[in-house]
Parts: sequence; structure tokens; C-alpha cells
Amino acid sequence: MSCCLKAAFSVSGSNETIIKNRPIGYLGVSPSIVTLQFAHSKSKKFMGKPLEFSDQKIGSNWNAKAPRYTPVNAQASICISKALRWWEKTLKPNMIEIHSAQELVDNLLNAGDRLVIIDFYSPGCGGCKALHPKICQLAESNPDAIILKVNYEELRTMCHSLHIHVLPFFRFYRGAEGRLCSFSCTNATIKKFKDALAKYGTERCSLGPTKGLEESELLALASSGQISRKLQPNFTEEDNKKEKEGLALNEVKLSNAYGKEETKMGSKEGNTVLMA
Repeated sequence: MSCCLKAAFSVSGSNETIIKNRPIGYLGVSPSIVTLQFAHSKSKKFMGKPLEFSDQKIGSNWNAKAPRYTPVNAQASICISKALRWWEKTLKPNMIEIHSAQELVDNLLNAGDRLVIIDFYSPGCGGCKALHPKICQLAESNPDAIILKVNYEELRTMCHSLHIHVLPFFRFYRGAEGRLCSFSCTNATIKKFKDALAKYGTERCSLGPTKGLEESELLALASSGQISRKLQPNFTEEDNKKEKEGLALNEVKLSNAYGKEETKMGSKEGNTVLMA
């Protein structure tokens, strides 16, 4: 009796080959030590043909054995790199991003006698983007100066209160002198920035407390609820009175502005206002 396990098995005395197909997912059969023993020698028929079996131990290396699966621990790490936006690239240690009006006021007051430059920009401003690398270079060459970067789109209300209507725009401040100069410049007129930096960048000692923003600007910011004047070191009861009056006046102006806007809505429809 002969046996074949690869794809079929045959039985002696027969011309037939019986094929056993293994469905997907069934246990595989691998050669090993299985002994087939037929105890009685008698004739049997298979498909109408006689089969002869003898009392003989037929050694075969069959072993129905489940395949061994080796567990694999796979760990996938996904790294998502967020590209820096142009206004965040090549920033120097003395360049500070401002996120609120109160933060702007505090940085100006805490600067002491150091030169402070406020850089008003917008992410969608082509002139601001082109000028940014040069401003970073000037910040690196003037480490004693502090550059406060103000995103116009993020702090639009504050910029309106400070009368910023053109970008890019710069303001220079120092100690008790307060605002030294303000101007707009582009990549082509960067000389204006360099001249102001050379004029006001020299170290000096100013007498008196740090001034920061103008009184009218502080009042405008306080009236719109962007800052609290009570947190300022030189805040007085007179300032408190002015703040309340300014807040009431601001509410009246806002109500009047909404009324005028409704009457002008038809004439303004279809017009686009672009910031230079």
C-alpha cells in the first residue's frame, strides 16, 4: 500500500486517485509520527473494487497538527509635522508674539528703558511676509531691543483702537518717553526702519516711570473691555471715572454706528475694501 500526501493519496490495487482538497482556513497536515495499524486482514471493497489489507504496521509520518502562529507585536507611529507658518519662522529670542491687548500693555510697561518695537502684520499681507526675514535679521543684530509682534487678524479690535489702518506698520517706544515714532514700510523702504533703529537704538536712561501707550489709547482699550485700567500702577480714581464715561460713550457710538451701517448697506453692497 502506497500513500502520497502532497495533493492526493492512492490505494494499491486501484487505478483511482482520491484527491482531498483542503479548504482555506483548515488545519495544515505536516509529516510527523503517526502509525496506521490495521488489526484484521480481510478484503474490503472500495468503489466496487477489492482492497487487500494485511496485518502490518505501516509507518507513516503523518501528523495532523495545528500550525503554530508566532505573535507579532507591530507598533506604528505616525509623525505629523506641522509646518511653521511664515510669521513663526526664524524668530529670535527678543521677538515676542502678542495675543491680547493686556499682554501688549504689560510688555510695554515691563520693558523699562529698553527700546520696544511693535510690529503690526497680517498673515495674508504679502509685504509683511517679504519683510519678515529682514526684521528677524535686525532683531538678531540688536538683541537689546524688544520686538512685539501683533497679528492684525487675531487682534483686529485692538488694532482699530490703536488706529492701525495700514500694514506692515511699526511703532517705537522707550521708557518714560513713550512713543518715539511710527511709520509703515515695505521691503523696498526698509531704510526707514534701519534709520529709526539707528536713531533710537542707542542705550539711554529716561527719568520717570515707563509710559507705554498713550492715555487716549489706554482709555479706548479699557472702554471696549480689552484691558483693565485698575491693574495699571498709575491708575487713579480720576482714571476710573474717565473709564466709565468712556465705556458709556463707546456704547452710544456703537449703537449709532449700527444705525448708520443699516442705512448705508445698500450703497456699500458689492464694494470690497482692501487694507494696503
